[in-house]
Amino acid sequence: MSEQAKHPSVSEYFGCNVFNDTVMRERLPKDIYKSVMKTKQFGIALESDVADVVANAMKDWAVEKGATHYTHWFQPMTGITAEKHDAFITPAGDGKVILDFSGKELIKGEPDASSFPSGGLRATFEARGYTAWDPTSNAFIKDNTLCIPTAFCSYTGQILDKKTPLLRSMEVVNEQALRILRLFGNTTATRVSTTVGPEQEYFLVDKKTYDQREDLILTGRTLFGAMSPKGQEMEDHYFGNIKQRVSDFMKDLDCELWKLGIYAKTKHNEVAPAQHELAPIFTTSNIAADHNQLTMEMMKKIALKHGLVCLLHEKPFAGVNGSGKHNNWSISSNDGQNLLDPGDTPLHNMQFLTFLCAIIKGVHEYAPLLRLSAASAGNDHRLGANEAPPAVVSIFIGDDLQRVLDALENGTNIKTDQDLEFVIGVDALPNFRKDATDRNRTSPFAFTGNKFEFRMLGSADSISCTNTIMNTIVAQELCEFADKLEQAEDFDKALKELLIQTIKEHKAIIFNGNGYSDEWLEEAARRGLPNLVSTVDALPHYMDPQNIAMFEKFRIYTKEEIASRTDILLENYSKVINIEAMTMLDMTKKKLLPAAMEYGKKICDTAIAKKQLGLDASAETKLAADLDSNTAKMYEAMQALESKVNAAKEIGDVLECAKAYRSQVFSAMGDLRTYADQLEMLVSAEDWPLPPYSDLLFNV
Repeated sequence: MSEQAKHPSVSEYFGCNVFNDTVMRERLPKDIYKSVMKTKQFGIALESDVADVVANAMKDWAVEKGATHYTHWFQPMTGITAEKHDAFITPAGDGKVILDFSGKELIKGEPDASSFPSGGLRATFEARGYTAWDPTSNAFIKDNTLCIPTAFCSYTGQILDKKTPLLRSMEVVNEQALRILRLFGNTTATRVSTTVGPEQEYFLVDKKTYDQREDLILTGRTLFGAMSPKGQEMEDHYFGNIKQRVSDFMKDLDCELWKLGIYAKTKHNEVAPAQHELAPIFTTSNIAADHNQLTMEMMKKIALKHGLVCLLHEKPFAGVNGSGKHNNWSISSNDGQNLLDPGDTPLHNMQFLTFLCAIIKGVHEYAPLLRLSAASAGNDHRLGANEAPPAVVSIFIGDDLQRVLDALENGTNIKTDQDLEFVIGVDALPNFRKDATDRNRTSPFAFTGNKFEFRMLGSADSISCTNTIMNTIVAQELCEFADKLEQAEDFDKALKELLIQTIKEHKAIIFNGNGYSDEWLEEAARRGLPNLVSTVDALPHYMDPQNIAMFEKFRIYTKEEIASRTDILLENYSKVINIEAMTMLDMTKKKLLPAAMEYGKKICDTAIAKKQLGLDASAETKLAADLDSNTAKMYEAMQALESKVNAAKEIGDVLECAKAYRSQVFSAMGDLRTYADQLEMLVSAEDWPLPPYSDLLFNV
């Protein structure tokens, strides 16, 4: 057998576990296939008889591939996916069964809704919830189960998931963007979609070492750990040679993702030791969200097969880079235009500037919303550090675009490289070099030629919330622009005036410099840009009146649904910090204190023995004193942490409780870690109960 026969090409098996357009075209009657395509493209509901045919074809295809069950695969407010599996079997009499799957079962499911986060929307006894098929996202097979992507809502229709708002936001940005395109004379585009390519960062650690760390098992990050003698300072890991064990994992991961139709494209070592990245090709926002959830799930599963554990926490190790999820966002029409591409003609140049100015205005006016979309207990460790943007939201556009906006605002001309003058807004935008500037890694929201890269999002987060907010704020600004321009007698004049006004009023959000500098934080304060340092600072802004008004205007959320999300996220923050604090206390009491005391006794015994022999015991005496001092301080810090945790638990108000965990408990955790990490450097490796950072970061 040839090598080629042993190893089929990617093109042969890509999407083989997906009930995609190709499979539907082969297995569905033409009229049924056309109905499904209309449903996918225009949201037209399927008739029950059509749904039955689709369901039966899905079932037959899945069974042929070894599937025995089906599940409605959805994304509740836990931030991960959920699934309840049902077998295809139906009793047929005489103790036999037939395999059956109806259109009704395809379109709607009924999982228990009471145990998912609802933020007060549902009481425990109000258990009924519904999952509704999302035909825009293809069904797929995973673990011998047909997975049907669905939305999730309560019995009363309230949103309980992350997918429904994203789908709604995609629809409103489509509606408002088409209004703008019509003003520029575009009559060929019938749909505008936002597209996303989320770059996923992650760590891989050895499973045996991981199993010795209670903190990693329970919280996903190391709550204790002195710095390794070597970290990332040699800059030898980034884009370096991939270790064989990691390479084998990456190959298997690519293969499984490709089978699921996921466009895994780029893989490489990241900056920190044991850190890596996977980047996919762009696809529509809802598909990208589904694919990213699947990618994270497959990373964890496949890592275990290689004796590894995949860590998706934003900051699993202190002192080295944390992990983000760079959300590359763009907007395009179905007639082939990337609406964030400057283009080559005057018409498209001004169209580009219109969309650009709408985004600038939206990010400036709704900066707290974008910030809170990346807010989590894990990401609080990362934002503002050297590998991540600051908590202040700003936009990087680069020098070329800055000159264009300045010229437009000031009514001046601008020269191209060919020394030709253009009057911005009258003749043309000069040829714009897509890579005219470096990528600004310190900017939270950077224009990179034909897309924006939102770098604040944490590695473990769902991308749905960020993209729901991004789509909605852009729709809001495009709607305002269209309302004004549709009434204008002189479109060109009105457009130029609108863009100039927008730049004058919202240029404060544009910053092309070093976002890590102290000077920028001072400058941002002078510009009036909010610096929402922590999750607890950011989340209450969900309920700002202008945010509620915008979400309700476009029917993304009701006020009650926004309030529920605020409560869910604040409560989640408190729960995360509480679990971390309780884990620290457990580890300190059962492992670290006993180890420090036992080692201290060994040193004291050695000192006594040496003195009895008349030998110099000064080193042992000094070490014993250091051990005793740090052990006593660690014990006091442990007691202080326990007291503050108990106090925080008693606070009934969800916001005040989160504030207490942030200001009191989190601070006390830092104190306890300081003394524990100092003790790790004093106690011998064989007596310290936790594997050191050097083993975790370099033993893969």
